[in-house]
Amino acid sequence: MNRLLYHLVAFLVVAVWGSTFVFTKLLLIAGLTAAQIFVLRFVVAYLLLLIYTLTRKSFRLFAASWQDELLMVALGITGGSLYFLTENSAMIYTTTTNTSLIVCLCPLFAALLIAWFYRSQRLHGIQIVGTVMAAIGVVIVVLNGHFVLHLSPLGDTLAFGACLCWAFYSLLMIPASQRYDTIFTTRKVFVYGLLSMIPYFLVWPDMPSPSVVLRPDILANLLFLGFVASMLCFLAWNWVIKKLGATIVTNYVYFNPVTTVLFAWLILSERITIYFIIGTLLILTGMYLCNKVTSTH
Repeated sequence: MNRLLYHLVAFLVVAVWGSTFVFTKLLLIAGLTAAQIFVLRFVVAYLLLLIYTLTRKSFRLFAASWQDELLMVALGITGGSLYFLTENSAMIYTTTTNTSLIVCLCPLFAALLIAWFYRSQRLHGIQIVGTVMAAIGVVIVVLNGHFVLHLSPLGDTLAFGACLCWAFYSLLMIPASQRYDTIFTTRKVFVYGLLSMIPYFLVWPDMPSPSVVLRPDILANLLFLGFVASMLCFLAWNWVIKKLGATIVTNYVYFNPVTTVLFAWLILSERITIYFIIGTLLILTGMYLCNKVTSTH
């Protein structure tokens, strides 16, 4: 029963994250930059989480060693500033479709990285078939019947950079989750994600005015991205990595484009075809094969 709960939480997190491509695109259209969106959503997430953690008796400021503190810095950069800068910037130079397609293939790269460092988490036999099947499903879902990609070297490279960032984040979360609780690790991701943005704003010192941020449509999007998609989802994601392992949990990213397409259909009136249904079935089947084999070990 507990394993079912962990899988359900991972699925719900990815469902929410799938919607963020659309809400971020709306903020970009409204005039906010990729850096501004990241900082504002992480400020909201960090402040809310800090308020909560200050009420706990087990509150701690730093990790147990400087090596572990550097690990937290790396998590903040790979899962925070660098990931969101590359992902959000990619949507400026290329389509939401291209960004979603490239970023959501990160389980392939994460599996290779994790297998390189952790022999016990290598994929075997039917698991490899399952992850490849899910990857093919991602391609079919994202293209949605349009088999000609609008290539943009800069945008697609940025999206691939985001893909690699999340793969490294998944790798680094393994030792972090073994040594520290989920709330501490997540708070560190937020604070170092924000601190690592300081050099960027020293070069490009630009933040939106309060009147822009307080516009009802922009504020609602930022609160959703900060409270739900950042604070709650990062807590839940890091928690299930601790429970299920990074390889299994990262495979859920394959389902991300399914919710992206659904939200794009609801909000942006983008088209859904039979390819969406076929791709979704491939993703679900592939994830089932990976998780079924893993659960029997």
